[in-house]
Amino acid sequence: MSTRHQVRETIVGFLYAQDVGNDSIEKFRDEIFEEKKIRNQQKEFAVALYEGILNNLNDIDKAINRYLKEWELEKVGAIERALLRLGAYELLYTKTDSAVVINEAIELAKELGNDTSSKFVNGVLDSIKKSIA
Repeated sequence: MSTRHQVRETIVGFLYAQDVGNDSIEKFRDEIFEEKKIRNQQKEFAVALYEGILNNLNDIDKAINRYLKEWELEKVGAIERALLRLGAYELLYTKTDSAVVINEAIELAKELGNDTSSKFVNGVLDSIKKSIA
C-alpha cells in the first residue's frame, strides 16, 4: 500500500510528463497506479488530485503567477511547475491542512528538484496560503 507522499510523487510525475509533451500518460494512469501499489482510498485520492488539477489548471496557474516575483510560470522548471500546481491545488481546493501541503511540497522538491527548488516552492506556496487565510 502506498502513502500519500508516494501518491503526490506519482502525481508530480504525471504533471511533469504532460508538461514536457507526453500527452498519452493519461492512458497509462491505472497501470502506473497498480505498479506503484496505489490502490483503494489512495487511488481515489490520486485520481481526485490529478483530475482536480487538470480541471482547474487555468485558475491554479493564475494563482501561482500572482506570486512569482521575477518569473513567469512557463519559465519555471517543469518539476517545480508540477510541484507548484499540486501544492496550489491542495491549498485552494482541498481541506488538507496547509502546513501538510507545504511540507509535502518542500520534501518532494528536495527529492525531485535542484538545490534551490525547495526554497522557491516554499516561498510561492506560503504566499498563496497567506492570500487565502
